[in-house]
Amino acid sequence: MPMPGKGMLLTSMDIDPAHEAEFNRWYDREHLAERVAIEGFIEARRYVAHDAKPRYLSLYSAETFDVLDSPAYRTALGAQTDWSKANIARFHNMIRSVARITISRGQGRGAALGMVRIRPGAGQADALRARLRDLLDPGTFDGVISMHLIEGDPELSRPLGVPDADMAGAGDWFAFMDGTDTDAVAHAMAGRFDKTLADTSSRTIATGTYRLMWDLAKRDL
Repeated sequence: MPMPGKGMLLTSMDIDPAHEAEFNRWYDREHLAERVAIEGFIEARRYVAHDAKPRYLSLYSAETFDVLDSPAYRTALGAQTDWSKANIARFHNMIRSVARITISRGQGRGAALGMVRIRPGAGQADALRARLRDLLDPGTFDGVISMHLIEGDPELSRPLGVPDADMAGAGDWFAFMDGTDTDAVAHAMAGRFDKTLADTSSRTIATGTYRLMWDLAKRDL
């Protein structure tokens, strides 16, 4: 699979411009490495919006879904540094999804990422997943190299310590398209899931395109 592991933590947020430099310094010098070092985590990627909200997006891959509710991860959450606490308190429009990676097709990753946030219809998970599996095929688009689906767990996907966090869609799904440029992934996303979502009483919550800032693997630590 081009997306490693079976579990993923997605976080996305805005930050006030006055604190943005400090936020990025913290992410790049402490936070990403701290999370990747946790037992069972494999890698992390940081993105910044090209045409999306919130502005920042991070994806953390784990060997299994259970890693994202493991004692090692819980210990890390309970031992935040003062630098972490200060930055987390400044998050706005926070999204946090603890998810299963259920579809991953193609090979490799790109400098651009397209994201579609989906709210499944009640009782439609199996039908929706089956339909999306056929649609998440990168072979038909130039500039798109892999496509993926993660399915949020509504119990675990609760932002921690962020007052205005988005909790309405804790069980939302996210379809990703990795590509070589933002135009390619935007073209691939445009209307691709509309009929499937309508047929399964599901709906699109948001779409957006992001640029990769950097990634960090366990072997890099």
